[in-house]
Amino acid sequence: MKNRKVYMYVFDTMSDWEVGYLTAELNTGRYFKKGIEPLKIVTVGNDKNPITTMGGLTVLPDIVVEECNLKSRDVLILPGGETWTSKGNELVLSKAKEALEEGCIVAAICGATLALAKEGLLDNRKHTSNDLDFLKMVVPSYLGEKYYKTEASVRDENLITASGIAPLEFTVDVLRSLDVFEEQALSSWLNLYKTHDSKYFFKLMNCNK
Repeated sequence: MKNRKVYMYVFDTMSDWEVGYLTAELNTGRYFKKGIEPLKIVTVGNDKNPITTMGGLTVLPDIVVEECNLKSRDVLILPGGETWTSKGNELVLSKAKEALEEGCIVAAICGATLALAKEGLLDNRKHTSNDLDFLKMVVPSYLGEKYYKTEASVRDENLITASGIAPLEFTVDVLRSLDVFEEQALSSWLNLYKTHDSKYFFKLMNCNK
């Protein structure tokens, strides 16, 4: 894990809540398997100017896209946002394509899935998005309908895609792909946030004792 890096693309209008659960667990490592260190998240922007998320938070990118040198064990997180179908994301989408070819984990949620579809990166992989009909309407060039799954989050090898209303399932799929949680801990984590039943909190606390 020491050589693995997690990169997250940040941009104006970024849907900060869609990745909030994931970034918290990666950064703290509080429920990670014993011996696995937290994973620092490197924020990546088109430039190093501050961006403003949809929630009004200011984020200063650590690096620019050109400095994002993805290796096979690395992760690229693509949050949702209102600007994915506009120009300005070409560089990071090129990185995403390279990352998929290199075997890196590429995790896209909500609007980011539209951009991947526009690039043809969903044409031959199982995936999901916010809605199939909406995806076809927004991206007329999309050819991956037979691979579309009406599910909250979908994993296909090193690609993870999720609906914008499924940040919990998205988080679980990324954590499972990284193999940083015991399966029982991951199940308890998801059930805690989905059901609000405190019994899962105590199960989670006991997982790594």
